[in-house]
Amino acid sequence: MSKIAWLASYPKSGNTWFRVFLTNFSRNTVTPASINALNTSAISSSRSVFDSALSIESADLSAEEMDRLRPPVYREIAHRASETLFVKIHDAYHSAAPSESLIPSDASLGVVYLVRNPLDVSISLADHMGWSLDRTIDSMNSDDTALASNPSRLASHLRQRLLSWSNHVMSWIDQSQIPVHVVRYEDLHEYPCETFMKAVKFLGLAEDADRVSRAVSLSAFNVLRQQEEQEGFRERSPKAQLFFRSGVRDRWRTVLTGEQIHRVVRDHGAMMRRLGYLEP
Repeated sequence: MSKIAWLASYPKSGNTWFRVFLTNFSRNTVTPASINALNTSAISSSRSVFDSALSIESADLSAEEMDRLRPPVYREIAHRASETLFVKIHDAYHSAAPSESLIPSDASLGVVYLVRNPLDVSISLADHMGWSLDRTIDSMNSDDTALASNPSRLASHLRQRLLSWSNHVMSWIDQSQIPVHVVRYEDLHEYPCETFMKAVKFLGLAEDADRVSRAVSLSAFNVLRQQEEQEGFRERSPKAQLFFRSGVRDRWRTVLTGEQIHRVVRDHGAMMRRLGYLEP
């Protein structure tokens, strides 16, 4: 039985960028990997993976029933694998049943938790979802927020409970069942080689500085954007013009209004201070 390394994040926090790096790191070549052929496994909420693992039709189940069945699905996926799996997940870390978490610790190697300043998350998420900034900021403060949760439409993904931005972060970094390594999106920008190297070490991969540096160069945002403009990106939301837009930090300073900034800081100030996004 192999185990799963979870790549967890609130949406639009750098998860895909990290997966591109892992792909370029594992390939170890001088040309960039295609953004449409990443080496990591399907996202944890994939309905097709769920159906295949249990040989049942998830369309016949409620969201709560599917949550209760997800832990054995992940155990089965890990059991079938011959090597460590890297699986993207947007769900908050929560209970699937009274006595079991959604993510089974016995099938888990660890979790890399990617986090980003919520002021910048709000801008990227609004573009991705086709929402207004005000609606996005409201959703980021609601524990009822979930992806693929419309009961009248069968999505390609299972429901993913996000909770609020602060509670999503807290659910992962404060749980004690699975080893966790926190990666700030901003540190990937400012100290890319050092930050990726720490993640590589946590995941038990080869600690090769030259290999990390090469993978970082091949995963630069201008490379990813050029690829998307030339060949498209299958994970792009149909409501967004581009998935890899700018990738810059602190864009909130020129985009958000004073009132919008105030709302985000009011709702998430405690966690922002904890992560270094606000002065004490």
